[in-house]
Amino acid sequence: MDNLTQNLNLKSQNHNSKVKTDLRERCYRFSLEIIKFLEILPEKKVYWVLSDQLLRSATSIGANIIEAKSASSKKDFIKFYEIALKSANETKYWLGLLHDVSLTNKDKVNVLLAETQELSNIIGASLLTMKKKRF
Repeated sequence: MDNLTQNLNLKSQNHNSKVKTDLRERCYRFSLEIIKFLEILPEKKVYWVLSDQLLRSATSIGANIIEAKSASSKKDFIKFYEIALKSANETKYWLGLLHDVSLTNKDKVNVLLAETQELSNIIGASLLTMKKKRF
Protein backbone atom coordinates (compact mmCIF):
# COMPACT_ATOMS: atom_id res chain seq x y z
CA MET A 1 0.00 0.00 0.00
CA ASP A 2 1.52 3.35 -1.02
CA ASN A 3 1.61 6.54 1.07
CA LEU A 4 -1.32 8.04 -0.82
CA THR A 5 -3.51 5.07 0.00
CA GLN A 6 -2.34 5.04 3.63
CA ASN A 7 -3.02 8.77 4.04
CA LEU A 8 -6.53 8.45 2.68
CA ASN A 9 -7.50 5.34 4.65
CA LEU A 10 -8.91 6.86 7.83
CA LYS A 11 -11.26 4.81 9.99
CA SER A 12 -14.79 5.95 10.72
CA GLN A 13 -15.64 6.76 14.33
CA ASN A 14 -18.95 6.24 16.16
CA HIS A 15 -18.95 9.29 18.41
CA ASN A 16 -20.68 12.21 16.65
CA SER A 17 -18.18 14.97 17.50
CA LYS A 18 -15.29 12.66 16.65
CA VAL A 19 -16.90 11.92 13.27
CA LYS A 20 -17.16 15.66 12.53
CA THR A 21 -13.51 16.17 13.47
CA ASP A 22 -12.47 13.18 11.40
CA LEU A 23 -14.45 14.44 8.40
CA ARG A 24 -12.77 17.85 8.60
CA GLU A 25 -9.36 16.20 8.95
CA ARG A 26 -10.10 13.76 6.17
CA CYS A 27 -11.19 16.57 3.83
CA TYR A 28 -8.04 18.51 4.69
CA ARG A 29 -5.81 15.52 3.96
CA PHE A 30 -7.73 14.90 0.76
CA SER A 31 -7.03 18.50 -0.33
CA LEU A 32 -3.33 17.96 0.37
CA GLU A 33 -3.31 14.77 -1.69
CA ILE A 34 -5.03 16.55 -4.58
CA ILE A 35 -2.40 19.31 -4.47
CA LYS A 36 0.42 16.74 -4.48
CA PHE A 37 -1.22 14.91 -7.37
CA LEU A 38 -1.63 18.09 -9.42
CA GLU A 39 2.06 18.90 -9.01
CA ILE A 40 3.02 15.78 -10.99
CA LEU A 41 0.73 16.31 -13.97
CA PRO A 42 2.35 17.14 -17.34
CA GLU A 43 3.01 20.79 -18.19
CA LYS A 44 0.40 21.00 -20.95
CA LYS A 45 -2.39 23.54 -21.34
CA VAL A 46 -5.16 20.95 -21.13
CA TYR A 47 -3.86 19.80 -17.75
CA TRP A 48 -3.67 23.39 -16.49
CA VAL A 49 -7.38 23.86 -17.14
CA LEU A 50 -8.37 20.52 -15.65
CA SER A 51 -6.02 21.05 -12.70
CA ASP A 52 -7.52 24.44 -11.91
CA GLN A 53 -11.06 23.07 -11.94
CA LEU A 54 -10.09 20.04 -9.87
CA LEU A 55 -8.21 22.13 -7.33
CA ARG A 56 -11.19 24.44 -6.86
CA SER A 57 -13.79 21.71 -6.48
CA ALA A 58 -11.69 19.36 -4.33
CA THR A 59 -10.58 22.01 -1.85
CA SER A 60 -14.12 23.38 -1.73
CA ILE A 61 -15.33 20.17 -0.08
CA GLY A 62 -13.35 20.74 3.10
CA ALA A 63 -13.74 24.50 3.00
CA ASN A 64 -17.52 24.17 3.10
CA ILE A 65 -17.41 21.60 5.90
CA ILE A 66 -15.32 24.11 7.90
CA GLU A 67 -17.70 26.94 7.00
CA ALA A 68 -20.61 24.87 8.32
CA LYS A 69 -18.98 24.88 11.74
CA SER A 70 -19.65 28.60 12.08
CA ALA A 71 -23.08 28.62 10.43
CA SER A 72 -25.63 30.99 11.95
CA SER A 73 -28.50 28.51 11.76
CA LYS A 74 -29.25 24.85 11.14
CA LYS A 75 -30.54 25.77 7.67
CA ASP A 76 -27.25 27.55 6.95
CA PHE A 77 -25.30 24.56 8.31
CA ILE A 78 -27.18 22.20 5.98
CA LYS A 79 -26.58 24.53 3.02
CA PHE A 80 -22.80 24.32 3.53
CA TYR A 81 -23.00 20.52 3.60
CA GLU A 82 -25.06 20.58 0.40
CA ILE A 83 -22.41 22.71 -1.29
CA ALA A 84 -19.69 20.34 -0.05
CA LEU A 85 -21.60 17.41 -1.58
CA LYS A 86 -21.94 19.27 -4.90
CA SER A 87 -18.20 19.99 -4.84
CA ALA A 88 -17.47 16.31 -4.20
CA ASN A 89 -19.62 15.34 -7.20
CA GLU A 90 -17.84 17.90 -9.36
CA THR A 91 -14.49 16.57 -8.14
CA LYS A 92 -15.46 13.07 -9.30
CA TYR A 93 -16.15 14.50 -12.75
CA TRP A 94 -12.73 16.18 -13.07
CA LEU A 95 -10.92 13.14 -11.70
CA GLY A 96 -12.80 10.94 -14.18
CA LEU A 97 -11.67 13.14 -17.05
CA LEU A 98 -8.07 13.06 -15.84
CA HIS A 99 -8.28 9.29 -15.49
CA ASP A 100 -9.47 8.90 -19.06
CA VAL A 101 -7.04 11.35 -20.73
CA SER A 102 -3.91 10.45 -18.79
CA LEU A 103 -1.70 7.56 -19.75
CA THR A 104 -0.02 7.66 -16.35
CA ASN A 105 -1.20 8.15 -12.77
CA LYS A 106 -4.36 6.04 -13.23
CA ASP A 107 -3.75 4.25 -9.94
CA LYS A 108 -3.47 7.53 -8.03
CA VAL A 109 -6.58 8.88 -9.74
CA ASN A 110 -8.44 5.70 -8.76
CA VAL A 111 -7.44 6.16 -5.11
CA LEU A 112 -8.54 9.81 -5.21
CA LEU A 113 -11.82 8.83 -6.88
CA ALA A 114 -12.47 6.22 -4.20
CA GLU A 115 -11.82 8.75 -1.45
CA THR A 116 -14.06 11.30 -3.15
CA GLN A 117 -16.84 8.71 -3.29
CA GLU A 118 -16.40 7.93 0.41
CA LEU A 119 -16.48 11.62 1.31
CA SER A 120 -19.64 12.00 -0.80
CA ASN A 121 -21.24 9.08 1.01
CA ILE A 122 -20.39 10.49 4.44
CA ILE A 123 -21.62 13.98 3.57
CA GLY A 124 -24.75 12.59 1.92
CA ALA A 125 -25.56 10.42 4.95
CA SER A 126 -24.99 13.40 7.24
CA LEU A 127 -27.37 15.48 5.15
CA LEU A 128 -30.06 12.81 5.31
CA THR A 129 -29.71 12.64 9.08
CA MET A 130 -29.80 16.43 9.46
CA LYS A 131 -32.83 16.78 7.22
CA LYS A 132 -34.73 14.05 9.08
CA LYS A 133 -34.15 15.87 12.35
CA ARG A 134 -35.58 19.07 10.85
CA PHE A 135 -39.10 17.74 10.35
